[in-house]
Amino acid sequence: MSNNRGRKIVIIGLDGVPFDLLTSYMEQGIMPRMKEIASAGSLVPMRSTLPEVSSVAWASFMTGRLPAEHSIFGFMEIDKSSYQYTFPNFLSIKSPMFWESLDASCVAFNIPQTYPARPLKGVLVSGFVSIDLAKAVYPRRVYDYLKETGYRLDVNSQLAVKDPEAFFEDLFLTLQKRAEAMRYLYDAEEWEIFIGTITETDRLHHFFFDCALDGKWNGVFADFYRRLDGLLFEMFTRAQKDGAVFMTCSDHGFATIKIEVYVNRYLAEKGYLDTEGSADLSGIKNNSAAFCLDPSRVYIHSKDKYARGGVDDKDYERVRNEIKGLFSELTFSGRKVVKKVFLKEEIFSGPFGPDAPDLYILGEPGFDLKASMKKTEVFGLSSFRGAHTYEGAHFYVSGGLRPAPGLSIDQIAKLVREVYHSKKQHV
Repeated sequence: MSNNRGRKIVIIGLDGVPFDLLTSYMEQGIMPRMKEIASAGSLVPMRSTLPEVSSVAWASFMTGRLPAEHSIFGFMEIDKSSYQYTFPNFLSIKSPMFWESLDASCVAFNIPQTYPARPLKGVLVSGFVSIDLAKAVYPRRVYDYLKETGYRLDVNSQLAVKDPEAFFEDLFLTLQKRAEAMRYLYDAEEWEIFIGTITETDRLHHFFFDCALDGKWNGVFADFYRRLDGLLFEMFTRAQKDGAVFMTCSDHGFATIKIEVYVNRYLAEKGYLDTEGSADLSGIKNNSAAFCLDPSRVYIHSKDKYARGGVDDKDYERVRNEIKGLFSELTFSGRKVVKKVFLKEEIFSGPFGPDAPDLYILGEPGFDLKASMKKTEVFGLSSFRGAHTYEGAHFYVSGGLRPAPGLSIDQIAKLVREVYHSKKQHV
């Protein structure tokens, strides 16, 4: 007798793990099991989303939609009246998740932008940014298990600057707890689609990516990725045993930071942004023509959108083109900082297009564009050593499946649907 269940799928998300780093570690012998896995399927480079940040990219992974269709443009927005920061969450995503569209039983474990947890046909354990474990888990019985076993929502990133050795200890412990919970949910729950995400990679990369291939902490990378290699092989083996298609993917690439670029400082120096009395945008003045939200989303301060907006409709295109020219020409030590400045209509299309930034600035690899309001110079460095890239994420799928060239993370949902429907199981 047949039922309506589709082909089982296992997806392991590796937050911020670039294609080039994976292949390098495979060739160095650090990830021999991943090399074995790759030989049994297709490992390809993949593009992220624009903006190339986790909240946007994982929302696109889950929905198969781009930002103007699912409504997530970054980790924060501002209220157009008060100019206070607001923080979109899982409830803010306006498109259905692919497991909802398929009506598939699913374990969705530690995917960023899934807090607070909401009911689904299966289990959800929220990923970054999760604040309260009790609100990060559905159903309640899984919360009880995680609390009892000492599950950790995230690494203590503050240790990375103050005490790297303590940070690494915390990193490995968090990975251990993540792996334990992943194994438990795989075995204990009924599922058709299993998604387990590792975010410790992103934390390690942000603070120490300059040591990924060489340097003081290179041994930590090697040790960490050996452990990750073992976990990947274990999950691959389980998937093979269960007749499931196995996939891995990252949400963006990574590059070592050459210099940070403070977009709001540059706008202020060029006369487009004026603030007073605060270290955020709540002090923006009426004569400001534009401002930036992370990572490099530039918004024209229009009269018809913002309480203190100062730009008339008739001046919108002129101001926008002036700012595009400013960033297109920006250099540091003779090197071009910006790869491309996109006008909103070039990359954002959908019902939430009006909420999109008016310009999006894509930096050249190694130039980390930030929206900090506290900087007094346009260029500088902080404790971060690694920055996201639009190009250079990775995607892997087992068996004879071959993704089309030019794959981007929003296209994975379509591939999942095709795989799910490709074989009906029988009982």
